[in-house]
Amino acid sequence: MRYRTCGLVSETMEKKRCTAVILAAGTGSRMKSARAKQFMELDGKPLICYALAAVEASDVIDDCILVTGAEDLEWVAEEIVKKYQFHKVESVIAGGSERYLSVALAMRLIASGNMAVPNRDGYVFVHDGARPFLTERILRDTYEAVQKYGACVSAVHSKDTVKIADENGFVKETPDRNFVWNMHTPQVFETGLITEAYAALERSAEQLKQSGVHITDDAMVVEYFTNYKVKLVEGSYENIKVTTPEDMVVAQRLIFNKKICKTC
Repeated sequence: MRYRTCGLVSETMEKKRCTAVILAAGTGSRMKSARAKQFMELDGKPLICYALAAVEASDVIDDCILVTGAEDLEWVAEEIVKKYQFHKVESVIAGGSERYLSVALAMRLIASGNMAVPNRDGYVFVHDGARPFLTERILRDTYEAVQKYGACVSAVHSKDTVKIADENGFVKETPDRNFVWNMHTPQVFETGLITEAYAALERSAEQLKQSGVHITDDAMVVEYFTNYKVKLVEGSYENIKVTTPEDMVVAQRLIFNKKICKTC
């Protein structure tokens, strides 16, 4: 395994290009809604708008690829990107049937060099569109880490004791909670590293499927197909992923609290 040992890039050095890949191709199955969760309204705006607004306002991110369902391409371009004036969104592309396939399609676009400004030796930030509470601090912290290590993930320490089960549902082992983290996004990588890792995944996808390997995040792709270590970067417990109706209630409360704090 390897990781970068050089120091952080100083403010006097030229900033490398940073491309955000925002994933919004999911469905509303666990939300028990006919409408995809990323388009459900949160405080009067589609959920996806919050992550895109963070990207739009960020000094770290230069451009953005928005990945959505093929049937939603036109609607998203008009009613999300154009309506809310997300100028950093350069491309709106159709995703795949699974998360990793959606990311792979975005990686193909980046690797092709066909973006308005190619990102050949910069960084890629992959973020779930259903995580509305992305902040500039998270983007800056992961940007600093990826410059040093080449691969990093926003994450939080697990608050709960985690049990590893056997095939019959009995406790097999209890890992030390001090070393257990919950993975969040953004997950951030050198452009060449993540595009090459996903290209390798696409070549091996069928073999992995037959072996029962289920790819759950981008860090796992890097772990499987490169010799890089992925650095864990302390994120925020507020950076929740809205997946169930209960999550939406929490998100509404967080929005309300943030409004109250601004008026205090």
